[in-house]
Amino acid sequence: MMQPRTVRHYIDWRARTQPESAYLLAPETGRTLTYGALQRASISLARYLAALGLVKGDKVSFMLHNGLQAARLLLGAMYGGYVVQPINLLAQRSQLEYVLAHSDTRAVFVAAEFHARLRAALGASGRRIHVREVDVDAQHLFGDAEAPLHELPPIAEDDDALLMYTSGTTGKPKGCLLSHKNCIAGGEFTSAAHRLGAGDRVLCALPLYHINGQIVTAVAPLVHGGSVVMPNRFSASAYWPLVAQYRCTWLNVVPTIIAYLLHGPDPRAHGLAPSQVRFCRSASAPLPPEQHRAFEQRFGIGIIETFGMTETAAPCFTNPFDATRRKIGSPGTAFGNEAKIVDPASGATLGPRQAGEIMVRGDNVMKGYYKDAEATARAFDAEGWLRSGDLGYLDADGFLFVTGRIKELIIKGGENIAPREIDEALLRHPAVLEAAAVGIADAHYGQEILAAVVLKPGQACSEDELRAFCERELGRYKTPKRIRVLDELPKGPSGKVQRLKLVEF
Repeated sequence: MMQPRTVRHYIDWRARTQPESAYLLAPETGRTLTYGALQRASISLARYLAALGLVKGDKVSFMLHNGLQAARLLLGAMYGGYVVQPINLLAQRSQLEYVLAHSDTRAVFVAAEFHARLRAALGASGRRIHVREVDVDAQHLFGDAEAPLHELPPIAEDDDALLMYTSGTTGKPKGCLLSHKNCIAGGEFTSAAHRLGAGDRVLCALPLYHINGQIVTAVAPLVHGGSVVMPNRFSASAYWPLVAQYRCTWLNVVPTIIAYLLHGPDPRAHGLAPSQVRFCRSASAPLPPEQHRAFEQRFGIGIIETFGMTETAAPCFTNPFDATRRKIGSPGTAFGNEAKIVDPASGATLGPRQAGEIMVRGDNVMKGYYKDAEATARAFDAEGWLRSGDLGYLDADGFLFVTGRIKELIIKGGENIAPREIDEALLRHPAVLEAAAVGIADAHYGQEILAAVVLKPGQACSEDELRAFCERELGRYKTPKRIRVLDELPKGPSGKVQRLKLVEF
């Protein structure tokens, strides 16, 4: 008999079979949350929300940095049959006001440092929302005495579990509505693809208000019975000491973190043996091949590059676990779901090495966009395939190569130029840490190329030097018309560069 694919089932199962096993370890406090304690905290939160008058399917938000309390709220609310809507801590006031209103959230749990921001945003909405300030350092979310007995409603795998707003670069963000089945499927795919088991432990350096942090590092351990080390936030200087101290066996990062680690301390100075870490998983944005090779060479840890979206509950492509079969520059093959490449205009399926839009279908694909039937209809075709909005091609072996976003494609004089091609050329310059290209309006060509770079610490380089380098690497036609040196690139919560915002700089 197939087990129900709900967060509640997996928490109950782990609490029954391994109650004293660690689920989450919090470095700042030294506390450990066992699977048994996670179940008790989830029941307590569900009853507390019921006592407030919330019913199954109501939205519950939190505005917290990573840690025990954020994990308890994320999983506990889903356990109770509520829909979790984590708030992006980087959101501007207008975005915060929109999300709080559009999501119909009934309760918000907030850390003291964000309370004033939240109150200001709520003041504009005019809605009555229960707000509770959370002591992030407390041993419990709140006392059990505050959670009167209420029978929990039954939940099914198609019930709503998670509402995530995409960090779009134009217009209002869209709310991706994910079911319990979607979330568990993402955890199952992660666990199976990376051959994870009860002895595995991951360092969570990504925020729990992003799909990668939620599914890959919070939900997947429920599936395979492993554990997660969850500091409040990413720190390049503390990263390797935490990996060594807590004996993490795998890492989950984004390319931005890889770039910072490459220019940070040697992990062996903190007692880390490369054999301790089985692999490093990279996701959320394409990993430049130069950084991929440099990381593996310096640290002796293999990278498994992957691809996923909020709409697919994180993973939908991954490189093989077998290192000899991986392809650098590709996020791998479809895993756990189907994938194909289609012509964006006709919808016709394309063959190997023919570039088009990436489409996926499977149990991990979202139910739709919340309160937006038109956007949902545009996102899916008649056969249930999700249009990703990403461009790429499959090689003869089925490996995906991503070339960019449809909205970000640079069309100069009628020629399509993938921004990633410009990025990778600039990243080959020894002074460049990060790079991103975007199209800008041009009277002669329709669009020209603007590139922005962040230089490595202690490095200096002029725009003329960078342009000359690009001419050698790319030729004159694809060399950016303008190159700006910035302190940082605009990014979403996953670390993915928001290219279209570069035009505003």
